[in-house]
Amino acid sequence: MRDEVDLVVPVKTLDRAKTRLTSATGGDPVSHAALALALALDTVSAAVATPGVRRVVTITSDPAVAAEMAALGVESLPEPAQPGLNAALEHGARTLRSSRIGALQADLPALKPDELQAALEAARGRRAFVPDRQGTGTTLLLAAPGGELDPRFGIGSAGLHRLSGAVALIGAWPSLRCDVDTEEDLRLALALGLGTRTANALPAWTT
Repeated sequence: MRDEVDLVVPVKTLDRAKTRLTSATGGDPVSHAALALALALDTVSAAVATPGVRRVVTITSDPAVAAEMAALGVESLPEPAQPGLNAALEHGARTLRSSRIGALQADLPALKPDELQAALEAARGRRAFVPDRQGTGTTLLLAAPGGELDPRFGIGSAGLHRLSGAVALIGAWPSLRCDVDTEEDLRLALALGLGTRTANALPAWTT
């Protein structure tokens, strides 16, 4: 299909990922790493199952993450020497050299393939982004076919992407907009219906 998208998903090393969720797992590093990994695996699994997504590639320097992604049939590329999320995404986009690239955040454990598909279709070939549920962050950024991704992730990324010319996509896609950074986010994702791996890695207070 001409409109198929290749998605780049950045995943931090597990010791650096989701630091604001540390309290949710009682400060236990093993439980925290398992939860962070589960968030990414459920996100990527949903993306792989989405019609309109041709390929998913993760950007990570964590061997444990890369091994788990390989078990899903997903390739991982190491993080570039230049630090930062945007540099990692640009590295992935350059490596893939696809006709259409997208960046998907790795902390969407309730993601439903039909919602991601609907957002891809709503973009209608434009450079576009989906803001998070608060409206300030970005969960999905899409390049126009043949165009640059030009990621502006960080604090206030939704506004930065809008100012850079990307079209904001607002639809009935709660699972696509529910990124998980805090315990509150995790509870909201739980209410939407978590992926199997995250459900199995949940802290005791959620049960």
